[in-house]
Amino acid sequence: MHRRHFLQTAAAAAIAPLPLRAAPETVRRIDTHTHFYDPARPGGVPWPEKGSSLYRKVMPADWRSLALPHGVAETIVIEASPWLEDNQWVQDLAIREKCILGFIGNLEPMDPGFPANLKRFATSPLFLGIRWRGELISQEKNKADVLACARQLAKKDLTLDLNGPPDTLPQAVKLAADVPDLRIVIDHGGSPGDPRTLSADWKSGITALAGHPNVFMKVSGLLEQVKCEPGQAPGDPAFHRPVLDHLWAAFGPDRLIYGSNWPVSDQGAPYATVFKMVEDYFASKGSAAVEKYFGKNSQAAYRWKERQ
Repeated sequence: MHRRHFLQTAAAAAIAPLPLRAAPETVRRIDTHTHFYDPARPGGVPWPEKGSSLYRKVMPADWRSLALPHGVAETIVIEASPWLEDNQWVQDLAIREKCILGFIGNLEPMDPGFPANLKRFATSPLFLGIRWRGELISQEKNKADVLACARQLAKKDLTLDLNGPPDTLPQAVKLAADVPDLRIVIDHGGSPGDPRTLSADWKSGITALAGHPNVFMKVSGLLEQVKCEPGQAPGDPAFHRPVLDHLWAAFGPDRLIYGSNWPVSDQGAPYATVFKMVEDYFASKGSAAVEKYFGKNSQAAYRWKERQ
């Protein structure tokens, strides 16, 4: 185990009540997809909406209480808010919270201020890149802006997360081909939906994406895509095997990454269920696959730096 990671996990476990102690582990486990926010802060939050079950204060301590029992001690935060200064809010949070390896910001590619905003946040080693929703990468309408912004990210050695439905995957394929030195991470398995009704478009899109070595796949957000009662998605890997097997066949052991999508994942199932499902699946692929999926691949995708 990495010495710094061991010390961090041990220290966190030592001060936590017994039920929150980190489980014994042999591999480094990093959750690359969490969201933190506080609706009570000045100005509130644009997401989640008031009245939603997610509309509550969600902070790193809340996540640690769920993740540490599974040996997950570090995370990468994904900023979902489109407000520019919320990038600063999450950066300040990351500076204080040593369990945060870094964060993915939210900067609009069509914003005339994009170059200046990117330069501002890229000065921090905790800023690992940005995320775009699927509609932002439409190269039919916005090709010049999209490519210009993507090339700036690549030049600064930053990563682009993409989140969208299956019909946006061809746009991601074009972007990966046009900017081959840009690392791209596809969120939430490329949005396959319920594993019982996979579309041909999702399957072909995943296969096409995997043909580009600069693309990584985040195996996250799967349980909340199941059509079921909220919080009751099945945790048996066999149920999700149609999705998992296709992702494995396409991307193999070196480009699949763990992410929980917590707290949004609660809409599918509790954190423990989300984690156990992928842990069991990747354990069936061998110890080397587990080590890469939960830790090493995230470093290759995000180039995060060790916290001091």
